Amino acid sequence: MFKKGSKVYSIFTGTCPKCQEESMYTNKNPYVLTETLSMHEKCSNCGTKYKIEPSFFYGAMYVSYGVGIAFAVAAFVISSFVFDATLNGIFIAIIATLIGFMPVIMRVSRNIWINLFMSYDKKLAKK
Repeated sequence: MFKKGSKVYSIFTGTCPKCQEESMYTNKNPYVLTETLSMHEKCSNCGTKYKIEPSFFYGAMYVSYGVGIAFAVAAFVISSFVFDATLNGIFIAIIATLIGFMPVIMRVSRNIWINLFMSYDKKLAKK
């Protein structure tokens, strides 16, 4: 499931959706906030253009909403059932989780969005 050639691999590693050889981002660390969404123009291995059209990644905002909800639900479950937090504690845990993981959520959303439109091609990957 999490091996090279699957969409899950490309989504979680941020690699090119076609060859999965190169990172799409100029800096692999999402917490360098000035470069969180800074992407290469195209893959140096297979030549895949990442920005298919102008404003292509606007659709990732809708995916980001769903990913953010998943993180918030996880924070709720952990703070409520594991730590038995109060309502205020649960609220603070959810807000802290969303703020702390916002760069990760933005990148994962972009990765999901581009992987909806592109698929892995074994012929483009390095052997």
